[in-house]
Amino acid sequence: MHHSFEVDGVYHELWLSPSQQGYRLHLRDQVITPVAFTHCNESSGILTIAGQSEPVRFAIEEDLIHLHIRGRTRILRYNDPLQACASENNKTHALVARAPMPGFVVAVTVSSGQSVSAGMALMRIESMKLETIIRSPQDGIVDRIHVKEGESFEHDAVLVTLSQEGR
Repeated sequence: MHHSFEVDGVYHELWLSPSQQGYRLHLRDQVITPVAFTHCNESSGILTIAGQSEPVRFAIEEDLIHLHIRGRTRILRYNDPLQACASENNKTHALVARAPMPGFVVAVTVSSGQSVSAGMALMRIESMKLETIIRSPQDGIVDRIHVKEGESFEHDAVLVTLSQEGR
């Protein structure tokens, strides 16, 4: 899954891919392996990158992550790929919810013609054993559901098309 974070006004694109030892971290043109995170409790854990382990404390507040590691605190802003896609699509009348990663549909929670509000769950998907809820980018009417339960899809695939109310 691709992720984008803003730290001190600078955007960083990264993604994780599975490996035999856990995960690989792709950051710009670097590949760092193995990468693992072990939760200690709801606000701390151990981050292991390339064999080096560091205790980490964190607090999550909406799209902000307050991260304390190696005696320093950083504030990261997570840029949700679905919201980014929705922002691009807001420029047109056809609104879509896109796949933030490749995976398959666990459950569809809406039906064609149904009125939805911004943030409402449209479906649950799974990728790399991680379930994610796909939410409506804004108020509208479900125009078309492009995938069925159990069906797989690729990154950035259109999952649900909405139409604006009154159009």
